[in-house]
Amino acid sequence: MQWHYAVQGREHGPVSLEALVSLLREGQIRADDLVWNPEIGNQWVKASTVPELAAVLASPTPGSESPADTFTGRTHNRDLMAQAKESLGGAWGRAVGVFLVAILILLLISSIPIVGPIAQLLIGGPIVLGLAILFLATVRKAPSRFGMLFDGFNRYGTALGAYLLMGLIVCLLLLLLIVPGILAALSYSMTYYVIADHPELGVWASMKRSKQMMRGNRWKFFCLGWRFFGWALLCVLTLGIGFLWLGPYMNASCARFYDDLRAGRNATPAA
Repeated sequence: MQWHYAVQGREHGPVSLEALVSLLREGQIRADDLVWNPEIGNQWVKASTVPELAAVLASPTPGSESPADTFTGRTHNRDLMAQAKESLGGAWGRAVGVFLVAILILLLISSIPIVGPIAQLLIGGPIVLGLAILFLATVRKAPSRFGMLFDGFNRYGTALGAYLLMGLIVCLLLLLLIVPGILAALSYSMTYYVIADHPELGVWASMKRSKQMMRGNRWKFFCLGWRFFGWALLCVLTLGIGFLWLGPYMNASCARFYDDLRAGRNATPAA
């Protein structure tokens, strides 16, 4: 069932019920905002009057997770990939363009003699955060724009701090023992999505939230990444051009993985 919603007098949609729930959880839709689908009839209704949405409003607000909370990915990786691909339908041009611009910026900056590597460290975090913001909006079928790539600079301190701290921890662990470094990278893989959803959190709190979300889900996320290995080999045969499409596909799939974890908070693992 496809839904439409209106925020500040502007109509958006159609989106799935899952996407509508995500928008409500993130505060992009409020209880008094109007929603509609063909089964309701001709009249728009408040989000708070829809049973499925009322249940979300009655649940804890975003950012209220406690240390005891558990997150369970309940959707199979192949389905997450299919959902990510579906969300990119009609948006491939923008997704490829954004990914290309991000790669070119990082490559051009890093190629500057002497100061290039330092400059790349200074802008890498905000660029990665911008990609997280954009692809979260894409998979949630929320309004998105090309300029979201640079929205990470609005949270520059947090983005930079996470980039440096995560890089330092992972590199040190990789130098000591390879496996702990890989596990750390998997544990902190949701950090930029957390920052995108919760700008009120600092660097360490966002990393801790990511680690909490990935507890018990690291192997599933590793397997999700492994599913793209064959595609990556094919992209090599295209002299790297194929990565312009594979990159957005992977980013969208990771964003869906994050949303699936959030939807499965304190859920019982599927048999």
